[in-house]
Amino acid sequence: MFELIIRDVVAEDIAAITAIYREAVLHGTASFELDPPDEAEMLMRMEAIKDAGFPYIVGVDDNNTLLGYAYASTFRGRPAYRWCCENSVYIDDKAQGQGVGGQLMAELIARCTKLGFRQMISVIGGAAHIASMRLHEKLGFYHIGKMPATGFKHGKWLDSVFMQLSLGEGADTDPDLDAYPGTLYRQKTKP
Repeated sequence: MFELIIRDVVAEDIAAITAIYREAVLHGTASFELDPPDEAEMLMRMEAIKDAGFPYIVGVDDNNTLLGYAYASTFRGRPAYRWCCENSVYIDDKAQGQGVGGQLMAELIARCTKLGFRQMISVIGGAAHIASMRLHEKLGFYHIGKMPATGFKHGKWLDSVFMQLSLGEGADTDPDLDAYPGTLYRQKTKP
């Protein structure tokens, strides 16, 4: 067994992240993309997520081999959704089933909570993606719905499964309307 080291992503991680995501696109259903993006595109996506104030983390072993990555991003672009984020987590095939996803997700949840987000949404590609649903259930996510046959990939129709987790005070209290999580809406002024 190894100790997973979780840290913020750096540009030097993009090659490994691109390789992990490439496998997910080509052989899995976690992403509904059909053509894997190149390193330049993945770097632009990473920078956009970080620039918007969302956490983007990686898990490495003691040899600094990247085993997986996770990030939060905008769930929807309208300002009323600003206390809600969406998560993504991808694990290298060689590290599947070793607890990497759970550790990355636990850290991502903690960071998003600290930033002031109140809800986290997971959109899981394919109702047959049982491992992802179980991981989210272990972390406290609950099923909120399924949209049947929303994607067609690998010669079959795929469902989109939605799961949700309340963060911090969730909906028990109103958010501070002047304290936006992340940086996405900080430049906005109240009407």
